[in-house]
Amino acid sequence: MGSQIPEEALVRIYRATIRPLYAYISRRVGGNADLAEDLTQETWMRALGAWPSRGVPQEPLAWLTRVARNTLVSHFRRVTPEPVDPAIFDLEAATGPTQATEAAAVVGWGIARLRRGHAEVLEAYYFDGKSVKEIARECSTSERAIEGRLRRARAKLKKKLQKLLPSHATRTAESERGMSHASQTRTP
Repeated sequence: MGSQIPEEALVRIYRATIRPLYAYISRRVGGNADLAEDLTQETWMRALGAWPSRGVPQEPLAWLTRVARNTLVSHFRRVTPEPVDPAIFDLEAATGPTQATEAAAVVGWGIARLRRGHAEVLEAYYFDGKSVKEIARECSTSERAIEGRLRRARAKLKKKLQKLLPSHATRTAESERGMSHASQTRTP
């Protein structure tokens, strides 16, 4: 079987990784504390299940982050968020954490359905706040290539999100029908 990991080593790794791991997950769930805590715990439970037989990885935070990303993808593939108003994606118009959480749930749902390469570039840019230059350096490629990847990834994400976002044309047509119906039923 596997070797037992000393409790002191696990506590040391936990203390060194819990905050950045929680922050990573929290950004991707729009600050939903309960969900972030659950997914962080699930990630650590996977570590506790794998490390005794496989050994503690050289970079525990990198390992935990990869597992957290997979845990997030699994979570967002199991749930379908409610259709939302596209206005919540305008950060200047957002009025509170509820809307940020709703937007994050929708974006997370969409990203979970993208190819890994598209998802990773969007996450690095939007969730981790990395610049195009930083992403290009990490990927050993040109900034222009990253800009192209971002453009394609945004287009793919937009296509996925259109399933949840009521279209402007649909809302306009519905409101016009409602106004037309109201004007036809009015009596002088």
